[in-house]
This record gives sequence, structure tokens and C-alpha cells, in this order.
Amino acid sequence: MTEIGIEVNARAVKAWVEPRTHLADFLRDHLNLTGTHLGCEHGVCGACTLLIDGMPARSCITFAAACDGAHVTTIEGLDDDEIATELRSAFTREHALQCGYCTPGMLISARDLVLRLDAANERDIRLGLAGNLCRCTGYVGIVRAVRSVIEDRRKRGIRPVLSAGREQLGPVGSGNGARGSRAQVSSRPANVEAPERASSAAAIPDFVADKIFEQHVTIAAPPAEVFAMFGDIKQIAACLPGASLTAEPTPEHVEGLIEVRLGPISAGFRGSARIGRDASTMSGRIVGTGNDQRSRSSTQGEIRYHLVPIEQGAATRVELSIGYSLQGMLAQIAREGLVRDLASRLTAEFARNLERRLSGTAESQRTRPASPVDGGALLFDVLRGRVRAILRGLLRR
Repeated sequence: MTEIGIEVNARAVKAWVEPRTHLADFLRDHLNLTGTHLGCEHGVCGACTLLIDGMPARSCITFAAACDGAHVTTIEGLDDDEIATELRSAFTREHALQCGYCTPGMLISARDLVLRLDAANERDIRLGLAGNLCRCTGYVGIVRAVRSVIEDRRKRGIRPVLSAGREQLGPVGSGNGARGSRAQVSSRPANVEAPERASSAAAIPDFVADKIFEQHVTIAAPPAEVFAMFGDIKQIAACLPGASLTAEPTPEHVEGLIEVRLGPISAGFRGSARIGRDASTMSGRIVGTGNDQRSRSSTQGEIRYHLVPIEQGAATRVELSIGYSLQGMLAQIAREGLVRDLASRLTAEFARNLERRLSGTAESQRTRPASPVDGGALLFDVLRGRVRAILRGLLRR
């Protein structure tokens, strides 16, 4: 797995990807940006065209790992773009789309033409769109739409940008394709440009979870005590099955390892997380990423918690919202229902460990070496519980 840090539609993204992962697959499967379409997957049809450092590029033949440090703009990132807005109106007016599959890539290529062509020459437009194939329209409406936008902008006194800002030869994403692209990259915070060297919480971006589920646990301690314990990262890590710290934590950032054993598969997810807390609402949020080199799996996770007083403030109900995305070998066996049940059991064990810590007994305060989460045993318990539920249902009948 390779760690990358790129900016997608003006949002910093940090993730672990396989070296063979193409940019289009990363955007669609990892970030849910499905406006980037896949057609031929050979760089011929142009459906996957997007912008890398401001230059049109084929994302189906571009490795995501090669875009580390680059600015990527998909069709979703052009919602408020002036040229793209004018092109969308022109495409509608000139009936320049039918099925719409080629349209995202077509719009991005057309935007490049509007930006750099001095005059609305049909031959130049057709030549510029030659790399974007359409099986529906015959191109007449598309060419007419692009011509109308170019003509209108030139009449309004908007001059073209010579070579669309290209000043040097070089592959797209290398920083040599557009004016100031290197300066833009270097002017970003260090944790965005080179997240592998970053240690701050800001280096861990938000993400769109593939699965989200909610659950709650009850802890026999007042909310103030529970919230204070949640702020002690070392104590919390000691309560979490299979977890251990790999560096000295701060109140906003933690680095650690979670070990999982599932039958013959043993995985150690090493990563980091950023932590946010709000004492006024007794709530908090943890966002983290991790990867396991052995199984070539990676994960992103988010936990939101809210503490609610119960039993007249003598106990606490911890309401949890858990979201995650999992890629790699383990994703093939981690079905949603099983993950949900396993997470429920792990959360219950965490709550028991937390109660023991809050009780202040000598045994509970002693630091122990972290042991891997035995996913096989937990899975067996889950399956046994489901069989019992089925048998009870049959007996009722």
C-alpha cells in the first residue's frame, strides 16, 4: 500500500492505495465521486477526463499514487465554475447530449477549448474534442454549443489564456504543465503537500464512509467522569481490545496500532487519528486512518459519541455513530452484518473495561500488553447467537 496526499475539489484527502489503483477507481470507489465515468479504460474514449493541476487528463490510465501532492478537479468540482456553467447551459440549449455518459469528460475538454482558443473555429473545436467519443449525438450539437460559448465570451471582451496557462512541457501532474502549479503546491500547508511527514491532526481529512451504523452502551458512572476519561487517551487505548499506542499522544492527535486475528489471517492496522471534543455538549469525534501491510488492507473510520445522563445522573448512556470504509483482502470477508455485530461486542467489552478503570481498582489501573482482537472467537459467538435466534423463532411457531 502507498500513502498519498492529494487535493480533490479543493479538499485535502489522505489515503492508502495500492500502487496499481487508477485515479478514476480511487475517486469513484474511495471518495464516491461517480461523476468521473469509466468507458474504455484504455485512455481512448475520454469519458474519464478530469483536471490534474488544471490540465485535462485521462484518469483511467493515471495511477492514483502518481498524483501525490497534485490538485485534482472532477466534474463535481466545477459546479460553480464560470466556464462550466456557461457550457452546461449551451449543451442544454443546443441539445448536445442524449444518454449523457460522455458528458462529464466532454465538458472538461470543452472547458479547456473555451479557455485557450482565440476564435470559435469549427475545425479546431472538432480537433480538440477528437479524444472524447460520443455514440449518441453525432457531435453537431456539441460543436455548436462550444462555438457559442467561445463566441459569446470573446464578444464580452474575455480574452483566451495562451495555451491554457501551459508554459513548460511535462506530464500532467508533474507541476510543469501550468503556470504557478509548483508555487501552489509549495504554498499549501506541509501536512497537505507531504502528509507522510505530517504529525498534526489536520493531516487526517474527512471522508465519506461506506457504512454507518449506530449503537449505544451504558456505563455506571456520571457523565462528567466518563467525559474526563475519554480525554485521557492512554487510558482509553488501554480499554480498547487489541489497541496500543505507538507514539506519545496529544489531546488532538494519536498514533497507534490495532491488531486483529481472524482465523488464519492476522492483521495489524497501524495509523493515526485526530480527536475533537466539546465539553458543552458532552460529545466528541474521532477520525482515523490505518493500513495493514500483511493483508494489504486499509481502513478509514469515524466515531462520534454523545454522553447522556441517566438514572438521575448516576450513570451515562454513550450514544455512538460509527462509520467506516475498508479496502483490500479483509474487505472481501467483512460483510456489513458481521462487522456490525463484531463492533457491538467490541464496544460492550470496551465499556466493561472502562467501568473497571473508573472503579479505581488496582487491577484495572495496571497497564497490560495489548492482545490482538480474536475475530474468530467473536465471529463464532455472533454465529452462535444468530443460530439461537433462529431456533427460538422456529420454536415459537
